[in-house]
Amino acid sequence: MSIEINNETGAEVGEELLVSLATHVLGEMGINPLAELSIVIVDEDVMSELHEKWMGEAGPTDVLAFPMDELRPGGGARGDADVPADPALLGDVVLCPEVATRQAAEAGHSAQEELELLCTHGILHLMGYDHAEPEEHKEMFDLQAQLLQGWREVRSSR
Repeated sequence: MSIEINNETGAEVGEELLVSLATHVLGEMGINPLAELSIVIVDEDVMSELHEKWMGEAGPTDVLAFPMDELRPGGGARGDADVPADPALLGDVVLCPEVATRQAAEAGHSAQEELELLCTHGILHLMGYDHAEPEEHKEMFDLQAQLLQGWREVRSSR
């Protein structure tokens, strides 16, 4: 798995933790170990520009996902759940630690935990998950919680 992190801010983020998390999420989702993912850390000004340009909404957001290739979790081309998806460039997950820090305070957990949640959320978007409809929302957020819990359990057992 090739996971690149580009921190374009001066913010201290647990980059190694985000790589570990992304590796776990992609592995659990059956993504080919040769797939590539980029995680970009940006400030509020850059996130605002991206949010407006690509989503048509003003102001910064917490996470944006820019998929490159269409992948099916655990499916490959044949849809066989036991075969990892073909190797590909997944795309970019863009995170804004300033927004994450504010959201973390509201949620009552650390900024790092919020970034981990957002990273997982962004990866699921790259894989085609969405939350526009109630059924999609439940599926995506349940999976997100399951992946985060699994990763935290693996980390705590080391």
